[in-house]
Amino acid sequence: MFAVNEVVDTYAAKPVAQVYDKAVPLPVKAGVGNFFGNVGDLWIGVNGALQGKFGDAGIDFGRLLINSTVGIFGLFDVASELGLEKHEEDFGQTLAIWGISDGGYLFWPIIGPRSVRDTAGWGVDTTVDPVGFVYPIASRNGLRALRFVDIRASLLPADKVVEEAALDKYAYIRDAYLQRRRNQIFDGRPPRLDD
Repeated sequence: MFAVNEVVDTYAAKPVAQVYDKAVPLPVKAGVGNFFGNVGDLWIGVNGALQGKFGDAGIDFGRLLINSTVGIFGLFDVASELGLEKHEEDFGQTLAIWGISDGGYLFWPIIGPRSVRDTAGWGVDTTVDPVGFVYPIASRNGLRALRFVDIRASLLPADKVVEEAALDKYAYIRDAYLQRRRNQIFDGRPPRLDD
């Protein structure tokens, strides 16, 4: 699957992201990223509440309200300027907080690395994503494609790091993913691992 993903990325996703990165002005790219970040704040807030982080959830709902109104449908991230920190919560993290083990590492084409738990969480996240409720279907698919290209373009600088640092690219990505997820689950304060 990693090899399949490499081919898809090399010949489709990465070239489109590079064209997007070079052709679209920075303010427009920032607006696109802010818009999709704002759309995600609702589900981030719900996940924060499900994890018992009620203060963070309140901040996320506040961000959604401020950015949807003053920030013109989320095109501008006014909430960050006001000091409301953006959080990154998803249903995979919620399952981890609820005590579900990761279940092993997988690499999926297009969506990339996930644990079994995070794959289930990704399925829930995708199902409740507000973009999935946009009609007509062509508009929904266009928004999903735009978000995918925007995310891939934001990862272009990381490509150089991976290419230069990794002797084994698969192992490097796997280890980086697992460490990052552990860090996210424990909000940057993971417990020490046993030697």
